[in-house]
Amino acid sequence: MKNIKHDFVEKRVGWLAIFATLTISIGGLVEITPLLFQKQTNEPVVGLEPYTALELEGRDIYIREGCNNCHSQMIRPFRAETERYGHYSLAGEHVWERPFLWGSKRTGPDLARVGGRYSDEWHYVHLMDPRDVVPESNMPGFPWLAENKLDGEYTAKKMEVYRQYGVPYTDEDIAGAQAAVVGKTEMEALIAYLQALGTGLQQQAN
Repeated sequence: MKNIKHDFVEKRVGWLAIFATLTISIGGLVEITPLLFQKQTNEPVVGLEPYTALELEGRDIYIREGCNNCHSQMIRPFRAETERYGHYSLAGEHVWERPFLWGSKRTGPDLARVGGRYSDEWHYVHLMDPRDVVPESNMPGFPWLAENKLDGEYTAKKMEVYRQYGVPYTDEDIAGAQAAVVGKTEMEALIAYLQALGTGLQQQAN
């Protein structure tokens, strides 16, 4: 009798699709729903600060230049990863991220804990011509970032949008956003963003 019921589903594509969708949906709800009620998954880690205006512009440049296509920002809880990159990633580090930049491809190394690992000067040289500091690198250079200047026209508006999603920007942060970035180069903004990555958890540890 059980085989007959099984055959009934397998031989009818419509019913198979319905049951498959139902099964996946139930499984997803069972896995995801408990996380919504766990504080550590939807509350920022202690010490986490929202991106400054310059760091926020740098994040957009990071996305625009496709850095997330080759670099992940998610350290898995495996020894091989934590020994190389540092403490595994926590949900509370990413509660203010829109969009998330975890990534799934590592043509280049993971950047989740790159903040403070290298100097600003190192990043500048690396972004101008990666092979000047890593001879075997296949990463392209981004010399135009040192020439392009920010005008900050939309920086305040971006921060207002992020505040709607719970990022604790103050009125003062938003009011001073344009002045904080105008005249800065895109290179400075991207380096500022990279130097901020993973620092929230570092402050918690301290």
